Amino acid sequence: MKRPNETAVTARSASTQETTSAALWVVLARAYRSMAAFVERSVAALEIGLSDFMILEALLHKGPLTMSELSEAALITNASMTAAIDRLEERRFVERVADRQDRRVRRVQLTAQGTTLIRRLYARHERDLDEVMSGISPAERAELRRGLKAIGLAAQAKLD
Repeated sequence: MKRPNETAVTARSASTQETTSAALWVVLARAYRSMAAFVERSVAALEIGLSDFMILEALLHKGPLTMSELSEAALITNASMTAAIDRLEERRFVERVADRQDRRVRRVQLTAQGTTLIRRLYARHERDLDEVMSGISPAERAELRRGLKAIGLAAQAKLD
């Protein structure tokens, strides 16, 4: 039988193990994997591919972008971006236009049809995410965002 002091030490030890960097990485990786699968399924139900959705969403929130800017914003490699834009242009959701200041630069922008589509899809996507995160208070969300942003910036700093 454990003495009261031993129980406290065991509880503290378990708590410490749960907050190690390695333990946090595992929780983060698993949460990301689960959320990514959920988002993919949610977007697939909207009858559009995830990469196309991410491109349309980036254009909705950031406005017209160059291919490089769009690749970074939508988290899609440059190699995949041209095919995706071709596909979206064929469906008349986006168009390539010459930049007003530098005609050598081409920007991708939403068409009226693309804007209507992504507004409808994004509203549904946002409701799905709100449902998943309904058990997390606004204060907890803010704290989680700050923590995740700090982790991301620290990792990026180590890469640079």
